[in-house]
Amino acid sequence: MRSYAALFVQGAHLMRLKFWGVRGSIPTPQPENLRYGGNTPCLEFRSDAGALLIVDCGTGIRMLGKALVEEFGSRPIRAHVLISHYHWDHIQGLPFFLPLYRKANEFRFHSFDLPQASLEKTLQGQMANPYFPVDMGAMPAVRGFAEITESPLKINDFTVLSRRINHPQGCLSFRIENRARSVVYATDNEPGEPSSDRTIRDLARGADILIYDSQYSREQLGKEKKGWGHSTWEEGVRVCQDAGVKELVLFHHDPDSNDQVIDKIQESARARFPNSRAAFEGLEITL
Repeated sequence: MRSYAALFVQGAHLMRLKFWGVRGSIPTPQPENLRYGGNTPCLEFRSDAGALLIVDCGTGIRMLGKALVEEFGSRPIRAHVLISHYHWDHIQGLPFFLPLYRKANEFRFHSFDLPQASLEKTLQGQMANPYFPVDMGAMPAVRGFAEITESPLKINDFTVLSRRINHPQGCLSFRIENRARSVVYATDNEPGEPSSDRTIRDLARGADILIYDSQYSREQLGKEKKGWGHSTWEEGVRVCQDAGVKELVLFHHDPDSNDQVIDKIQESARARFPNSRAAFEGLEITL
């Protein structure tokens, strides 16, 4: 059983994050992908005061849910959930998130509304008949839904800044701060649109960590993957250099990139920006 209180040294650490899913587009459970992992995006943030923040609800959230149930036992779980956008790989784990099936728990979801549906209706849609055996009515946990704006969002002792980035049907990037520590989550973004490129650099300015979409190679982005809404490790390096970011975490790995391919991407990024690493399932970082 995890005890997060023991992980924070008094006065030294303000934030802890754990990666539960790092893959983009679709789960990849093949043996050649197991070192980095095949679950789709999900991150867990904890503050030194005990606040729990979840970012994205890909298939990685299933194992997070099991870990939370084990950790909290009979105590209620209260958390906020940021959803970057509604493509399947960022929401498909939600029906399998065990804490939502416990009445004592409480979760508040934050994202943007679509023209055709609210955040709540959009999440309900993937569990509607005939896509899933039960709908969200089978989840007795208390659920709240709030539309994100560009104003700072205070979530317990976290402050979240949200900005739109360049991805089909829209996507949000997040800057998550706890006093002097900051992490920027900027996945599912295609560079080359000047306004979006400036937005990411402004959001990432001076951050401790940039978690960045590195799904494609430069060659792929220039040809067959252009317009698909993803980025490269090279652009991640440029953003870090331009914005004065301390560490680059490569994320949203392509489903066709096995462990050896990601090793090479990490090596290439480190040659240009030494404080780089490729995210893997189970990676924990304390700030």
